[in-house]
Amino acid sequence: MGFKVGHWTDRDGATGCTVVLPPQGNVASCDIRGSSPGSRELAALHPDRRLTEIHAVLLTGGSAYGLAAADGVMAWLEKRGVGYATPVALVPIVPAAVIFDLGSGRAGARPGPPEGRAACEAATEGPVATGRVGAGTGATVGKYGGFEHAAPGGLGMATARSGGLEVAAVAVVNAVGDVVAPDGTVLAGASAPGDLRMRPEPPEKPSFNTVLVVVALRGNLDKRDVRWVAARGTDGITTAIRPAHTRYDGDVVFAIAAPSDRAQEPGDFDTLGELATEAVAGAVRAGVTP
Repeated sequence: MGFKVGHWTDRDGATGCTVVLPPQGNVASCDIRGSSPGSRELAALHPDRRLTEIHAVLLTGGSAYGLAAADGVMAWLEKRGVGYATPVALVPIVPAAVIFDLGSGRAGARPGPPEGRAACEAATEGPVATGRVGAGTGATVGKYGGFEHAAPGGLGMATARSGGLEVAAVAVVNAVGDVVAPDGTVLAGASAPGDLRMRPEPPEKPSFNTVLVVVALRGNLDKRDVRWVAARGTDGITTAIRPAHTRYDGDVVFAIAAPSDRAQEPGDFDTLGELATEAVAGAVRAGVTP
Protein backbone atom coordinates (compact mmCIF):
# COMPACT_ATOMS: atom_id res chain seq x y z
CA MET A 1 0.00 0.00 0.00
CA GLY A 2 3.01 2.31 0.24
CA PHE A 3 2.92 2.67 4.04
CA LYS A 4 6.18 2.25 5.96
CA VAL A 5 6.54 1.16 9.60
CA GLY A 6 9.63 1.50 11.79
CA HIS A 7 10.49 0.76 15.43
CA TRP A 8 12.92 1.93 18.07
CA THR A 9 13.14 -0.51 20.99
CA ASP A 10 14.68 -0.24 24.46
CA ARG A 11 14.48 -3.73 25.93
CA ASP A 12 16.34 -2.82 29.12
CA GLY A 13 14.03 0.09 29.85
CA ALA A 14 10.95 -1.79 28.55
CA THR A 15 9.77 1.02 26.28
CA GLY A 16 9.97 2.11 22.67
CA CYS A 17 8.24 3.91 19.82
CA THR A 18 6.81 3.06 16.41
CA VAL A 19 6.39 5.34 13.40
CA VAL A 20 3.99 4.91 10.48
CA LEU A 21 4.95 6.88 7.35
CA PRO A 22 1.99 7.14 4.93
CA PRO A 23 2.03 7.92 1.18
CA GLN A 24 1.64 11.52 0.08
CA GLY A 25 -1.83 12.86 -0.65
CA ASN A 26 -3.43 10.85 2.15
CA VAL A 27 -6.51 11.76 4.18
CA ALA A 28 -6.40 11.05 7.92
CA SER A 29 -8.67 11.17 10.95
CA CYS A 30 -9.04 9.37 14.29
CA ASP A 31 -11.49 7.96 16.80
CA ILE A 32 -10.91 8.40 20.54
CA ARG A 33 -12.78 6.06 22.90
CA GLY A 34 -10.53 5.87 25.94
CA SER A 35 -11.16 8.20 28.85
CA SER A 36 -7.48 8.87 29.49
CA PRO A 37 -5.66 9.55 26.20
CA GLY A 38 -2.19 11.08 25.97
CA SER A 39 -1.76 12.70 22.60
CA ARG A 40 -0.51 15.42 20.27
CA GLU A 41 -2.09 17.00 17.15
CA LEU A 42 -5.32 15.00 17.47
CA ALA A 43 -7.58 18.06 17.33
CA ALA A 44 -6.43 18.72 13.76
CA LEU A 45 -7.75 15.30 12.70
CA HIS A 46 -11.38 16.13 13.55
CA PRO A 47 -13.53 16.21 10.39
CA ASP A 48 -14.48 19.85 11.04
CA ARG A 49 -10.83 20.95 10.82
CA ARG A 50 -9.26 22.03 7.53
CA LEU A 51 -6.25 19.71 7.68
CA THR A 52 -6.51 16.50 5.65
CA GLU A 53 -3.01 15.13 4.98
CA ILE A 54 -0.56 14.03 7.66
CA HIS A 55 3.09 13.08 7.25
CA ALA A 56 3.60 10.47 9.99
CA VAL A 57 1.92 8.91 13.01
CA LEU A 58 3.91 8.24 16.17
CA LEU A 59 2.87 5.53 18.64
CA THR A 60 5.08 5.65 21.70
CA GLY A 61 5.73 4.49 25.21
CA GLY A 62 6.92 6.75 27.99
CA SER A 63 3.51 8.24 28.79
CA ALA A 64 3.30 11.99 28.10
CA TYR A 65 7.10 12.19 28.19
CA GLY A 66 7.22 10.01 25.09
CA LEU A 67 5.43 12.65 23.02
CA ALA A 68 8.84 14.35 22.73
CA ALA A 69 9.79 11.64 20.21
CA ALA A 70 7.46 13.37 17.72
CA ASP A 71 9.96 16.27 17.60
CA GLY A 72 12.52 13.84 16.19
CA VAL A 73 10.04 12.55 13.62
CA MET A 74 9.30 16.12 12.53
CA ALA A 75 13.00 16.94 12.19
CA TRP A 76 13.58 13.78 10.14
CA LEU A 77 10.72 14.66 7.78
CA GLU A 78 11.76 18.31 7.48
CA LYS A 79 15.28 17.28 6.47
CA ARG A 80 13.76 15.27 3.63
CA GLY A 81 11.45 18.02 2.43
CA VAL A 82 8.25 16.43 3.71
CA GLY A 83 5.59 18.66 5.27
CA TYR A 84 3.23 21.55 4.66
CA ALA A 85 4.99 24.37 2.84
CA THR A 86 4.25 27.65 4.63
CA PRO A 87 5.66 31.02 3.51
CA VAL A 88 8.43 30.78 6.11
CA ALA A 89 9.07 27.09 6.89
CA LEU A 90 8.15 23.50 6.12
CA VAL A 91 5.90 22.06 8.83
CA PRO A 92 5.42 18.27 9.02
CA ILE A 93 2.20 17.17 10.72
CA VAL A 94 2.84 14.26 13.10
CA PRO A 95 -0.10 13.15 15.26
CA ALA A 96 1.10 11.10 18.23
CA ALA A 97 -0.38 9.03 21.02
CA VAL A 98 1.17 7.29 24.02
CA ILE A 99 0.80 4.29 26.27
CA PHE A 100 1.69 4.34 29.96
CA ASP A 101 4.51 1.81 30.31
CA LEU A 102 6.58 3.54 33.01
CA GLY A 103 5.86 0.72 35.45
CA SER A 104 7.09 -2.03 33.13
CA GLY A 105 10.80 -1.21 33.26
CA ARG A 106 12.85 1.81 34.27
CA ALA A 107 10.48 4.74 34.83
CA GLY A 108 13.15 7.11 33.54
CA ALA A 109 13.44 5.28 30.20
CA ARG A 110 11.41 7.38 27.77
CA PRO A 111 11.60 7.81 23.99
CA GLY A 112 12.70 11.30 22.89
CA PRO A 113 13.70 13.08 19.66
CA PRO A 114 16.69 10.80 18.85
CA GLU A 115 14.49 7.74 19.29
CA GLY A 116 11.80 9.21 17.02
CA ARG A 117 14.41 9.77 14.31
CA ALA A 118 15.74 6.24 14.76
CA ALA A 119 12.25 4.78 14.23
CA CYS A 120 11.95 6.77 10.99
CA GLU A 121 15.33 5.48 9.81
CA ALA A 122 14.15 1.93 10.45
CA ALA A 123 10.83 2.36 8.58
CA THR A 124 10.22 -0.10 5.77
CA GLU A 125 7.44 -1.43 3.56
CA GLY A 126 8.83 -4.92 4.05
CA PRO A 127 8.25 -7.34 6.93
CA VAL A 128 8.15 -5.56 10.30
CA ALA A 129 8.86 -7.14 13.67
CA THR A 130 5.91 -7.62 16.01
CA GLY A 131 5.48 -8.60 19.64
CA ARG A 132 7.56 -6.91 22.36
CA VAL A 133 9.05 -4.29 20.04
CA GLY A 134 8.65 -0.57 19.39
CA ALA A 135 5.76 1.01 21.23
CA GLY A 136 4.67 -2.44 22.38
CA THR A 137 7.90 -3.25 24.25
CA GLY A 138 6.55 -2.46 27.72
CA ALA A 139 2.88 -3.15 27.00
CA THR A 140 0.81 -5.28 29.36
CA VAL A 141 -2.80 -6.54 29.45
CA GLY A 142 -5.22 -8.03 31.97
CA LYS A 143 -4.76 -5.44 34.71
CA TYR A 144 -8.31 -5.17 36.00
CA GLY A 145 -7.28 -7.14 39.07
CA GLY A 146 -4.12 -5.09 39.64
CA PHE A 147 -0.82 -4.70 37.84
CA GLU A 148 0.64 -7.68 39.71
CA HIS A 149 -1.77 -9.95 37.79
CA ALA A 150 -0.91 -8.54 34.34
CA ALA A 151 0.23 -10.50 31.29
CA PRO A 152 2.59 -9.26 28.54
CA GLY A 153 1.05 -7.22 25.75
CA GLY A 154 2.82 -6.15 22.60
CA LEU A 155 2.52 -4.82 19.06
CA GLY A 156 0.62 -6.70 16.38
CA MET A 157 -0.18 -6.31 12.70
CA ALA A 158 -2.91 -7.83 10.55
CA THR A 159 -4.53 -7.41 7.14
CA ALA A 160 -8.11 -8.09 6.06
CA ARG A 161 -9.12 -8.51 2.41
CA SER A 162 -12.31 -8.88 0.42
CA GLY A 163 -12.33 -8.90 -3.35
CA GLY A 164 -10.01 -6.11 -4.43
CA LEU A 165 -10.20 -4.29 -1.10
CA GLU A 166 -7.53 -4.44 1.59
CA VAL A 167 -7.22 -2.87 5.05
CA ALA A 168 -4.15 -3.23 7.29
CA ALA A 169 -3.79 -2.40 10.98
CA VAL A 170 -1.00 -1.89 13.51
CA ALA A 171 -2.02 -2.20 17.16
CA VAL A 172 -0.15 -1.47 20.39
CA VAL A 173 -1.91 -3.65 22.95
CA ASN A 174 -1.67 -2.27 26.49
CA ALA A 175 -5.19 -2.71 27.83
CA VAL A 176 -6.86 -2.99 31.22
CA GLY A 177 -8.87 -5.89 29.83
CA ASP A 178 -8.03 -9.36 28.56
CA VAL A 179 -7.34 -10.16 24.91
CA VAL A 180 -9.78 -12.81 23.70
CA ALA A 181 -9.93 -15.14 20.71
CA PRO A 182 -12.94 -15.20 18.35
CA ASP A 183 -14.44 -18.03 20.45
CA GLY A 184 -14.13 -15.96 23.65
CA THR A 185 -11.23 -17.84 25.19
CA VAL A 186 -8.54 -15.68 26.78
CA LEU A 187 -5.35 -15.33 24.74
CA ALA A 188 -3.64 -13.08 27.29
CA GLY A 189 -5.10 -11.72 30.50
CA ALA A 190 -5.24 -11.42 34.23
CA SER A 191 -4.02 -14.24 36.44
CA ALA A 192 -6.26 -13.05 39.31
CA PRO A 193 -9.05 -15.48 40.28
CA GLY A 194 -12.72 -14.77 39.68
CA ASP A 195 -14.65 -12.76 37.11
CA LEU A 196 -13.11 -9.34 37.62
CA ARG A 197 -15.53 -7.74 35.18
CA MET A 198 -18.40 -8.38 37.61
CA ARG A 199 -16.83 -6.36 40.39
CA PRO A 200 -18.27 -2.81 40.78
CA GLU A 201 -14.73 -1.42 41.17
CA PRO A 202 -11.33 -2.95 40.50
CA PRO A 203 -9.32 -3.60 43.67
CA GLU A 204 -7.09 -0.67 42.78
CA LYS A 205 -7.18 1.90 40.02
CA PRO A 206 -5.28 0.29 37.12
CA SER A 207 -3.23 3.03 35.48
CA PHE A 208 -0.84 1.39 33.01
CA ASN A 209 -3.12 1.17 29.99
CA THR A 210 -4.19 2.18 26.46
CA VAL A 211 -4.58 0.55 23.05
CA LEU A 212 -3.24 2.49 20.07
CA VAL A 213 -4.07 1.58 16.47
CA VAL A 214 -3.29 2.77 12.96
CA VAL A 215 -5.65 1.59 10.20
CA ALA A 216 -4.21 1.91 6.69
CA LEU A 217 -5.98 1.55 3.34
CA ARG A 218 -6.06 2.68 -0.27
CA GLY A 219 -9.22 4.59 -1.14
CA ASN A 220 -10.42 8.00 -2.28
CA LEU A 221 -12.30 8.94 0.86
CA ASP A 222 -13.08 12.30 2.38
CA LYS A 223 -12.21 13.12 5.97
CA ARG A 224 -15.60 12.21 7.41
CA ASP A 225 -15.47 8.85 5.65
CA VAL A 226 -11.99 8.21 7.08
CA ARG A 227 -13.26 9.13 10.54
CA TRP A 228 -16.02 6.54 10.06
CA VAL A 229 -13.44 3.89 9.11
CA ALA A 230 -11.50 4.77 12.28
CA ALA A 231 -14.66 4.17 14.32
CA ARG A 232 -15.12 0.79 12.65
CA GLY A 233 -11.53 0.05 13.59
CA THR A 234 -12.44 0.84 17.19
CA ASP A 235 -15.04 -1.91 16.95
CA GLY A 236 -12.12 -4.29 16.48
CA ILE A 237 -10.77 -3.32 19.90
CA THR A 238 -14.17 -4.04 21.44
CA THR A 239 -14.25 -7.38 19.63
CA ALA A 240 -10.84 -8.55 20.84
CA ILE A 241 -10.53 -6.97 24.33
CA ARG A 242 -12.84 -7.40 27.32
CA PRO A 243 -13.53 -5.08 28.95
CA ALA A 244 -12.57 -2.42 26.43
CA HIS A 245 -12.50 1.40 26.59
CA THR A 246 -12.58 1.57 30.37
CA ARG A 247 -12.11 4.74 32.40
CA TYR A 248 -8.47 3.78 32.74
CA ASP A 249 -7.74 3.29 29.02
CA GLY A 250 -6.72 6.01 26.56
CA ASP A 251 -7.64 4.15 23.36
CA VAL A 252 -7.01 5.98 20.06
CA VAL A 253 -7.53 4.63 16.54
CA PHE A 254 -6.00 6.52 13.63
CA ALA A 255 -7.20 5.86 10.08
CA ILE A 256 -5.26 6.89 6.98
CA ALA A 257 -6.57 6.55 3.40
CA ALA A 258 -3.90 6.79 0.72
CA PRO A 259 -5.03 7.88 -2.76
CA SER A 260 -6.23 5.16 -5.11
CA ASP A 261 -6.99 4.92 -8.82
CA ARG A 262 -10.09 2.92 -7.94
CA ALA A 263 -13.31 4.73 -7.05
CA GLN A 264 -15.16 3.38 -4.02
CA GLU A 265 -18.79 2.40 -4.49
CA PRO A 266 -21.17 2.75 -1.51
CA GLY A 267 -21.16 -1.02 -0.96
CA ASP A 268 -17.38 -1.09 -1.06
CA PHE A 269 -17.31 1.63 1.57
CA ASP A 270 -19.32 -0.48 3.98
CA THR A 271 -17.01 -3.40 3.24
CA LEU A 272 -14.02 -1.22 4.13
CA GLY A 273 -15.59 -0.64 7.54
CA GLU A 274 -16.04 -4.38 8.09
CA LEU A 275 -12.45 -5.00 7.01
CA ALA A 276 -11.21 -2.32 9.42
CA THR A 277 -12.94 -4.09 12.31
CA GLU A 278 -11.49 -7.44 11.25
CA ALA A 279 -7.96 -6.08 10.73
CA VAL A 280 -7.85 -4.32 14.10
CA ALA A 281 -9.16 -7.34 15.99
CA GLY A 282 -6.54 -9.47 14.23
CA ALA A 283 -3.74 -6.99 15.02
CA VAL A 284 -4.74 -6.87 18.70
CA ARG A 285 -4.67 -10.66 18.94
CA ALA A 286 -1.38 -10.85 17.02
CA GLY A 287 0.16 -8.43 19.51
CA VAL A 288 -0.10 -10.99 22.33
CA THR A 289 0.48 -14.15 20.28
CA PRO A 290 4.09 -15.41 20.08
